[in-house]
Amino acid sequence: MSSVVSPSAPAVQPVTLHRAPAPEPLGAWRVSEVQALLDLPFNELMHRAQTVHRENFPDGDIELATLLSVKTGGCPENCGYCPQAAQYDTGVTAQKLMEVDEVVQAAQAAKDAGATRFCMGAAWRAPKDRDVEKVAKLVEAVKGLGLQTCATLGMLEPHHAAQLKSAGLDYYNHNLDTSSEYYGQVVDTRTYQDRLDTLASVRKAGISVCCGGIVGMGESPVDRAGLIAQLANLNPYPESVPINSLVRVPGTPLADAPPIDPLDFVRVIAVSRITMPKARVRLSAGRQQMGEAVQALCFLAGANSIFYGDKLLITGNPDADADVSLLKKLGLKARAVSTTQADAALPS
Repeated sequence: MSSVVSPSAPAVQPVTLHRAPAPEPLGAWRVSEVQALLDLPFNELMHRAQTVHRENFPDGDIELATLLSVKTGGCPENCGYCPQAAQYDTGVTAQKLMEVDEVVQAAQAAKDAGATRFCMGAAWRAPKDRDVEKVAKLVEAVKGLGLQTCATLGMLEPHHAAQLKSAGLDYYNHNLDTSSEYYGQVVDTRTYQDRLDTLASVRKAGISVCCGGIVGMGESPVDRAGLIAQLANLNPYPESVPINSLVRVPGTPLADAPPIDPLDFVRVIAVSRITMPKARVRLSAGRQQMGEAVQALCFLAGANSIFYGDKLLITGNPDADADVSLLKKLGLKARAVSTTQADAALPS
């Protein structure tokens, strides 16, 4: 952990996901500490991040995950970045949940292309009992192909999390999006605590957590520090940490948000690696706009997972051939491990 600390800065309180009284975990990150890392000279920051990365991932492999929208559009939430919100005119047509055979076909194609994890996204505020029953069948079918399974369905009740766990779900994705202070500028149809409650339900069910955020939404640097501190102080921190660069979609409130400086994005990747050393830090949305050089810097900074395939839910992503070519240029190898189980839970 960085030794640069502002004694007067308030600490971000760690979130105890099992809701039992617990002491503050050792090594809790203050926002000021995270900000100090973000402010380091670029070469020093990259050196620290690469050192942490090599210590925790000596193989240096890249996890390939594929994301499929299994239920598109019509979401009642008002997330300012999301083209699937029903109230925004983005050209997205609401569609019903895909059938099992359609999803299995897509999952098999992803596996054949080299993906080891298959993520299923549904544009719900919160799934109903009947929805979870249907998704559980999708999870079982994809799991049967020998892939790790992940789902992102919105807010999740404890009994729904338990049901998905029983079906074989390995990971649940539910991003915090940004800092708690800036959150209200992005969405106000659910609270930050709603998101933390969903993470608590997921942890209690024994499902691994995939949780990250989006940068480039008009937030200040301290909000980026606040997001990273919040994620790093989860107890335990997420096994997977997707870092997204905002894809500005016409028709959404954030369509005209100023783009984040590419090197500032790399800094977020690097500090995520330093503060969550054993997590898979995923270079997620926005890669299509980055170009190869920025992506290469992100891998150097500790990113070791990408979404693989030409689409992320409904927005563009580099095609598989381009990713294979880039990894080959950089001398990076795709992860090749047993996919019958999720990674072991991280220590608190």
